[in-house]
Amino acid sequence: MTDIDVTTAHPAPPGASVIVPAHNEAAMIGPCLRAVLESDHDGPVQCVVVANGCTDDTVAKARAKAADFAARGWEFEVLDLPEGGKPGALNAGDAAALHPVRIYLDADVEISPALMGGLVTMLDRPDAAYASGRVTIPRARTWVTRAYARFYRQVPFMTHGVPGCGLFAVNAAGRARWGDWPGIISDDTFARLNFAPQERHGVDAPYSWPLVEGWDALVRVRRRQNAGVDELARSHPALMANDDKPRFGPGAVLAAALKAPAGFAVYGAVALAVRATRNRATGWSRGR
Repeated sequence: MTDIDVTTAHPAPPGASVIVPAHNEAAMIGPCLRAVLESDHDGPVQCVVVANGCTDDTVAKARAKAADFAARGWEFEVLDLPEGGKPGALNAGDAAALHPVRIYLDADVEISPALMGGLVTMLDRPDAAYASGRVTIPRARTWVTRAYARFYRQVPFMTHGVPGCGLFAVNAAGRARWGDWPGIISDDTFARLNFAPQERHGVDAPYSWPLVEGWDALVRVRRRQNAGVDELARSHPALMANDDKPRFGPGAVLAAALKAPAGFAVYGAVALAVRATRNRATGWSRGR
């Protein structure tokens, strides 16, 4: 009887490095890391929180989770960068990352228990690949954001393909498509459009991605999002060929408006306000 090499027959999944940029996220970093810790995934995991330019106690609240990560046998590190800025935080996180699968996670996102394992399984392939989960928008505190969300859930960006807002992951071959993160506004769009639509994979496990609260924050963040896409089109025009977002035609807009008339009014008003103030500065900000 020939012995079977179990390691060869059932190779272990690749390790995953979870990179969490965090700028003044003291209120959110605890729930974010707790959700990571509650993952069903049993493979090797490293979590790197990259606090950048924080003036609150984000660092202390993140480091308070160190014992919980150690109890799971997972590596954990908190980097405290004096300067703010997400591209710098992403580069620092990548420099510290040990594993081939990279999961980039916003500090206000909470993943479901099945998501991390699903991402690792999906990305365990030799060809370049990008993956994300099924985004859900939790109930907002303010009525204006609740209304905006009811319409926003229906726009093509949210209903088509793999949006990857707040959470996306790549394998080693995918991450090799670029070097350092460029100093641009829309890092998530940059990453997504480095992959053709057929290279972007959805995992049917949810994660919670909150919208910013209130009128001023919605306008500020929407202005930043628009500026980020425009900047990417100027700085990396070849990537725009990978944008497969369908047109939001009049018929689709009408159907969505009928389902959420108040949301349509708020969404349209935000768009008009952004257009009227499009020349204002758009620094990196989550809007809270």
